[in-house]
Amino acid sequence: MKKLTVRLVFIVVGGTLGLTYLPFLWAMILSQPNVLLNNVFTNFLLGALLLWVLSLFLANAAVRLVDRVEKNLSKQNPMTLLFGSIGFIIGLLIAVLISQLFNRSPLFLLNTVVPIILMLFFGYIGARVGTTRIDEWRKVFNFRRREKEASPEITDAQPDQNYHHYKILDTNILIDGRIYDLVKTGFLEGTLLVPNFVLYELQYIADSADSIKRVRGRRGLDILNKLQNENIIPVEMYEGDFEDIPEVDSKLIQLAKKVNGVIVTNDYNLNKVIEFQNVQVLNINQLAKSLKPRVIPGEEMNVMVVKNGSERQQGVGYLDDGTMVVVEDGKFYINEKVDVVVTSALQTDAGRMIFARLAHANRGIPDHAEDSNKHNNNHNNNRNNRR
Repeated sequence: MKKLTVRLVFIVVGGTLGLTYLPFLWAMILSQPNVLLNNVFTNFLLGALLLWVLSLFLANAAVRLVDRVEKNLSKQNPMTLLFGSIGFIIGLLIAVLISQLFNRSPLFLLNTVVPIILMLFFGYIGARVGTTRIDEWRKVFNFRRREKEASPEITDAQPDQNYHHYKILDTNILIDGRIYDLVKTGFLEGTLLVPNFVLYELQYIADSADSIKRVRGRRGLDILNKLQNENIIPVEMYEGDFEDIPEVDSKLIQLAKKVNGVIVTNDYNLNKVIEFQNVQVLNINQLAKSLKPRVIPGEEMNVMVVKNGSERQQGVGYLDDGTMVVVEDGKFYINEKVDVVVTSALQTDAGRMIFARLAHANRGIPDHAEDSNKHNNNHNNNRNNRR
């Protein structure tokens, strides 16, 4: 069907060219006018026949070209197509107005070639301006609406340079799931932006043959659905793509530069790469680390001793956030909750460690070790009495 349509277009274009240019050709070839050759029907038929012959060789190439154009257009954002078309039409109108200066010229170069070049040039410029300045065009068309909605007493203030409206979510932050809890707290403002290439990666992971990856991918999709359905903060999908960039991380960086956004992630490697790209990043792991409770020497806390420590008579417990607490003489209180006093804290690459001693160590209260010694002494005395 497409090939037939392409051939019909060739025939119509050929007939139109025949009606336009064959009369000039007959005037140059024939010394006297010939009505049988130089008439509307013959000119149209000859032009259509010539282009039909060409279509036999060029139809397949034209169909492939049409398919490629359709594929590229289907991937574009509707707003990009709209503003691109408007820009293209405006460019053509400008070219037509300028071409009026050359239409009356007797020279073929000026009355035909120059107008065609002008149309191609201004049409291309108009399309490029329309597609690369979408954000500016949106502001232009929304100006009057913002003017009506704004209060007379309130003036539009220039936003702070550190403010980024779009918070771009990567694949890992959706799989992690903590972004949902963070959004519920209300600390994030602006709009969450989820690119389509991130959504496609989530779908690919969710359809993986590996059960672990499949669970992670479905978790990410569930978190995204919860963010959209509960409408705690605006969530938008970015339908564009950067086809010349294969890696998703590089696409995120390019998108952040394009929309002046900030990337929200928990990926350590991506965080390091972004630091060299002049793009701001919000790392949820750094946020969690900064919100860990601080402890100072002398502070009391209650902890359950769960196992022996590496040193003699040490016991090990853990806080709710996973921080390790090493308790001196804690081996006698395994599986018991005890009150301890912090003596020092140490930050390591593996995390933070807190060293503490038993709270009753200096109060004269016998601990489990003393009870054990008394029990052994009584047992020995009983044995001696029997003898």
